[in-house]
Amino acid sequence: MGDWQDREKPDTLVLFDVDGTLTPARRVVTDEMVEILKKLRKKVVIGFVGGSDISKQKEQLGKNVIEDFDFAFSENGLIAYKLGNQLASQSFIDWIGEEKYKTLVNFILGYIAKLDIPKKRGTFVEFRNGMINVSPIGRNCSVEERNDFEEYDKIHHIREKFVDCLKDTFSDYSLTFSIGGQISFDVFPTGWDKTYCLKHVETEGFKTIHFFGDKTYEGGNDYEIYVHPLITGHSVNSPKDTIRILKEIYQLE
Repeated sequence: MGDWQDREKPDTLVLFDVDGTLTPARRVVTDEMVEILKKLRKKVVIGFVGGSDISKQKEQLGKNVIEDFDFAFSENGLIAYKLGNQLASQSFIDWIGEEKYKTLVNFILGYIAKLDIPKKRGTFVEFRNGMINVSPIGRNCSVEERNDFEEYDKIHHIREKFVDCLKDTFSDYSLTFSIGGQISFDVFPTGWDKTYCLKHVETEGFKTIHFFGDKTYEGGNDYEIYVHPLITGHSVNSPKDTIRILKEIYQLE
């Protein structure tokens, strides 16, 4: 526990999802949240775990995000930092191999090509280090188009049907499909969900690990870590909700 002796509770780690938990979806963190996290960091060890890559997390949480959190877990912890220093990383493409990867992506693009939805923009498959992110509308859509697709998807279950099709077609690939955010879902090796980040803290001696997330229902991208036996889970519906619970637990004002 040598790294954390400046904390009131050096044996407690508090982890946060990013979108919908620390920030509004794909938006920038508020000053109020930044202040709360600074106060919290005096009491406990803090970290975030998100599916996005570090560049998107810097956009949302600030360019010094690697220093502002004790642990920064990008792509579910496949890219990880402790006190600003990068830890060992893992690669999806090395794991799956080029041939299987190509078959998977070709199928996904073919499915999207046949999909009849009101709007399509660009970047339907985003390649990340530890996963691919699939968006039927395309990640280049505007905020308004993003919101419209989310409402359309709630009625027509576009992402849910897409995921069910991929599960059937690629049942032998050992892949997990996780719907998160407003417009997309993640595809990654089974076990490379947000619980992957716990590998990086298992030797740190934490007695309590809290996790805050908004997609904690089964099939959501916070579910696996939320129900993990080592985790005390908190389900939130907005950043304001996160702040409310933190204030209650840690008497932050």
